Amino acid sequence: MAETWDEQQLTADGFERVYVELEWYDGPRAGLADVDGKPHYFQGYDYDQADEADEYRVWPASEAAVALEREQWAIFAEWNERHEAATVGPDTHPGQGGIDARYDALVLLLAPYRQMPDDARQLVGEVRFDAGARYRVDGTDYWFRWRPSR
Repeated sequence: MAETWDEQQLTADGFERVYVELEWYDGPRAGLADVDGKPHYFQGYDYDQADEADEYRVWPASEAAVALEREQWAIFAEWNERHEAATVGPDTHPGQGGIDARYDALVLLLAPYRQMPDDARQLVGEVRFDAGARYRVDGTDYWFRWRPSR
């Protein structure tokens, strides 16, 4: 298990909240997180299994995109809570399509926002974990501290 930190220490150390996880593969690959205090999409750029920070492309997320992302994330997080409580099975996951009409509509609405623009910044993201639930309506259990790439 990774070492965990309390929210006050994470903030004091310059880490910022992750609101939405769009992809995880041996670490965060894509999602929505604060960068310099404002919501940005992040997309893994340089995946390395070493125990070092990874490189990401980041670009600002509009208020509209953030609202839609957080709505979709809440649908997933609430499903995940039920799944972990063993009251629903994996076949009810809203991301499969045809399970939750609003989730499906959000997939279409969010697609253009999730496209990385040519002018996306390249940053290195260091990850730390808090002691909360892995997935929750207000975000994930991991936080990023960003720095310029090389």
